[in-house]
Amino acid sequence: MIFPTAAALGGTRGAPALPAMPSAPLPEQTFFSDPAIDRLLGVTMALAAEVYVLRDRLRAIEARTGAPAAIEPSPDADAAAFVARLFAPLAGEQEAKGPL
Repeated sequence: MIFPTAAALGGTRGAPALPAMPSAPLPEQTFFSDPAIDRLLGVTMALAAEVYVLRDRLRAIEARTGAPAAIEPSPDADAAAFVARLFAPLAGEQEAKGPL
């Protein structure tokens, strides 16, 4: 069972049961007309998640060792800035604001 019910998890009062697994595979989500671009975006997001985990670990190590912070000490501010930098190219915002 991949999705256990709330009762199988020990149950919580008033919590709804988790949805059952679909019997057939769901269609792949598409965001762009070319499926290769969708897969490339998926790879990019997976790598970005790994980078953010490493940033979080670096922040924890710096906090414990007293080393000067190489990244934003506030996790919330760092996460917001990281997501903004990650999605800026998807919005069509060029990095260099010079003439084309």
